[in-house]
Amino acid sequence: MCMAKVLIVDDDPDVVDALNLLLKEQGHETAIAYNRQEGMEKVRTFAPDLIILDVMMEQPDDGLTMAQDLRRERFSNPILMLTTVSRATGLDIGRDEEMVPVDDFEEKPIAPSKLLSKVAALLQQVKG
Repeated sequence: MCMAKVLIVDDDPDVVDALNLLLKEQGHETAIAYNRQEGMEKVRTFAPDLIILDVMMEQPDDGLTMAQDLRRERFSNPILMLTTVSRATGLDIGRDEEMVPVDDFEEKPIAPSKLLSKVAALLQQVKG
């Protein structure tokens, strides 16, 4: 698989470091943002092929809001949402065109092999 540009948006430095290392080992170019505002700015400057996005950052719904904003701005590349929301709140959030306009949804922690297979599958959609 050819190298892709992946933006990681998460407020947990440990998660960001782990994802960043894993993706770089696979030959991907990465950019990092620790909140929604940084994330939106990086989308404009980095033009990612894929975004890995946390749900809860500074606000409990920052990831959801960012995904909605991106889709409104016609960002059409895949968004993989990582979350602990269902564990933390008991809510079962899933993909939804309006509320959760993402391409895939995974619970944290995610096994590295599973994350890489999700990333590869989502990037196949882009190359399509």
